[in-house]
Amino acid sequence: MEVRLNPNLRAKRVRLASQQGRGTEAVAVENVERMVNDEWFIREVEKGIAAADRGEFVEHSEVRKRLNQRNPG
Repeated sequence: MEVRLNPNLRAKRVRLASQQGRGTEAVAVENVERMVNDEWFIREVEKGIAAADRGEFVEHSEVRKRLNQRNPG
């Protein structure tokens, strides 16, 4: 697969790879993997926005109660 990057973005990728002691391809693959893996997060945020648009909120006290149930102590 070939992806064309503008010169500014290409320079940033080269600099990042150099700072990490890695190849530019490895950096590109990692970024694509991160983007694909973030798909779940994006879907969940969209669900939350839709719920808020419908007026479905959880009160602050309920959030605290749920967090305390997960992490007692």
